[in-house]
Amino acid sequence: MGLFEYARSISGELAQGVLATLVFTFVGMVLGFLIAVPLCLVRIYGKGFWQKIIIAYVEIIRGTPLLVQLYIIYYGFPKFLLPLGIRVTPYVAALLGFVINSTAYQIDYMRGGFKAISIEQIEASFSLGMSKWQTVFIILMPQGLRFSIPALSNELVYLLKYTSLGFVIQAPELMTKAKQMASVHARYMDTYLIVAFIYIFLTFIFTRLTDYLDKRLRIPGFEIAKIR
Repeated sequence: MGLFEYARSISGELAQGVLATLVFTFVGMVLGFLIAVPLCLVRIYGKGFWQKIIIAYVEIIRGTPLLVQLYIIYYGFPKFLLPLGIRVTPYVAALLGFVINSTAYQIDYMRGGFKAISIEQIEASFSLGMSKWQTVFIILMPQGLRFSIPALSNELVYLLKYTSLGFVIQAPELMTKAKQMASVHARYMDTYLIVAFIYIFLTFIFTRLTDYLDKRLRIPGFEIAKIR
């Protein structure tokens, strides 16, 4: 059986893996974004206990491998949750791990976007009588989120590839399906070569979409390079 015939024969299983991979990627990215926005604002403009908690959270997540985080969630959390009757499946553990990991990175990427805004705009808003949080929500947030798009685009691509780590806890993503098919058919090189092309194709599509979004939302005359 040639490579293309073999690819067709396992396309059904791989399609299920691709679907799970896309769910992990988009849910992890979207939920991570929704959580990261308020946490980033507190991280930059807040004070006291909650700011320190967020800083510690980001440092812990960025300082540990995603693989370790998945192991802790899948093998560690059940010790506390099983007595409560809550079972952590591989799917749920992987999804939770990707959301937690992506949130921490997005907080830091957004912080860079907010820091790129010129100080003169903040001073001008204060001179107009705007409060601190009015300045944050009306002046800083729209620009900061736009400036963060290139970094967030990279996070989307990274997260797509990081979902492959889900196979270590048997989450039903692309690499898990590929490993199963390679074992059944004893065609490891062919299987992983097919999977590599799938990742390349998905990465290409994601990159094109995020580049288009960046161009559509870019503010003429307010690029980061010009501000700096």
